Amino acid sequence: MAEVAEGKAAQTAQGIELRSIDWVPHEERHGEVWHLGGVWFSGNAELTTTASGVLAISLGGNLIWTMIGLLLGTLFGTFFTAFHSAQGPQLGLPQMIQSRAQFGYVGVAVLVLPFMVFNYAGYNVFNSLLAAGAMENVVGADIKFWLVVVSAVALLAAIWGYDLIHLSQRWLTYAFIIFFGIYTIGVLATIGFPANAWDLGDFNMTPFLASFAITVSYQIGWAPYVSDYSRYLPASVGVKSTFMWTYWPLVIAGVWMFWMGAIIAAPIASQAPSTVDAIRTTGDAVFNDFGAIVLLLSVPALVLIIAMNMYGGALILISMADSFKKLNPHLWHRIIGIAAIAIVSLVFAFYSTSNADFLGYYNNLIVLLLYFFAPWTAVNLVDYFLVRKGHYAIKEIFNPTGIYGRWGWMGIFSYLAGFVAMIPFMVIGTAGTKFEWWIGPIARNLDYTDISVFIGIPVSAIVYLVWSRKLDLEKERALEAGEHMTFSEIETEMAAEGEYPGGHGIAGP
Repeated sequence: MAEVAEGKAAQTAQGIELRSIDWVPHEERHGEVWHLGGVWFSGNAELTTTASGVLAISLGGNLIWTMIGLLLGTLFGTFFTAFHSAQGPQLGLPQMIQSRAQFGYVGVAVLVLPFMVFNYAGYNVFNSLLAAGAMENVVGADIKFWLVVVSAVALLAAIWGYDLIHLSQRWLTYAFIIFFGIYTIGVLATIGFPANAWDLGDFNMTPFLASFAITVSYQIGWAPYVSDYSRYLPASVGVKSTFMWTYWPLVIAGVWMFWMGAIIAAPIASQAPSTVDAIRTTGDAVFNDFGAIVLLLSVPALVLIIAMNMYGGALILISMADSFKKLNPHLWHRIIGIAAIAIVSLVFAFYSTSNADFLGYYNNLIVLLLYFFAPWTAVNLVDYFLVRKGHYAIKEIFNPTGIYGRWGWMGIFSYLAGFVAMIPFMVIGTAGTKFEWWIGPIARNLDYTDISVFIGIPVSAIVYLVWSRKLDLEKERALEAGEHMTFSEIETEMAAEGEYPGGHGIAGP
């Protein structure tokens, strides 16, 4: 068994990643914690983040208050994501597998994971449209052709996996800071701001909170798979350093791109501008064809984000399948999962090319994801940091009849309590338009102001924290202590017990 682990470690370090939802043994851990900086800076430094800033300024607020809302939302939303990232090195698990401890072996696959698939596929529709739109704008050829090309390149990167994504994102970070830094300085020197752009007295609560919610949702959107990219790090890196190397790169890149989106769209905000066109126009104003250069250099970052969403989506699909029928995950499982996410996203992207309402649909996607994710992140983080304090029986997470159960009613009820509490406060879409999907009665009385996130997160957190007093944590600690053996010993024990035919390659931390 030890030889198998060494073989996997070598192949993972030198080529295509072989693992998927299984636990990463300590002998396979590698990399430095600062490597997360490149992953998450480059992850946020792309056109979809800019489009979120364009969306925010189009909602009716002036520039200064939109920028303040975007800043505060980024600082708040990233807080949750960075704490999820800190779980990766400590547990060595993909993010959503760990959620079995809160929602149950089957419960997480029914209640939570479908929304996560929606997250990856949904964002990839817009990521692909922006990347293909940038190529069409600069190079020509039909946007559907570029959708296929972009998806194919991203699919190969996703199959290669963890190490390629880490390395590519580091180099993209260095390149981005240079070329987008020049673009930012040039735009600030040449753009004409609206008359009320910096008027602090021109405050409107509804667009301000909408801007806040956009960035909270966008930043929390990384949470379902953020630890997927820290789980190969040595456990010795610690919670604080993992948090910091996730939090600040996401914040800095996010605020930069959110603000630039709002700035370049501010002069024409009422026209619901295209992000690609706005970058091309403002870049060309700096010097001839500079906008085209910026667009072209923005495409690789988008391709890598599409790849990360395919990768994360594949792990979710494997987790769902494994919850209903025990799997012995292999590379081909991950390839099928990646291809499935790619095909679904591509089909919807093709459909969306004939629909000009990019910002309207994008706004509703972001808002819906916030509603789905807010209760989950509250339950998961309260369980990890306040209830179980990072201690889990890893082997039991993969046991269909283990201590975490098939249905984690405590987590499920806490999630639903937070979600239901948000419904009266929800604002999905723009009132009076075809995008008005749901306006909660309390939100309507608050002049369409959405404060649901301030309701759902604390409700789910409090309900779970109170209910968790019934947990038998001493039993879990005893089971966890029994897992402190070598990788080969755990593999041998698991095979002897016959619990995991073929083995998951799982050991205790």
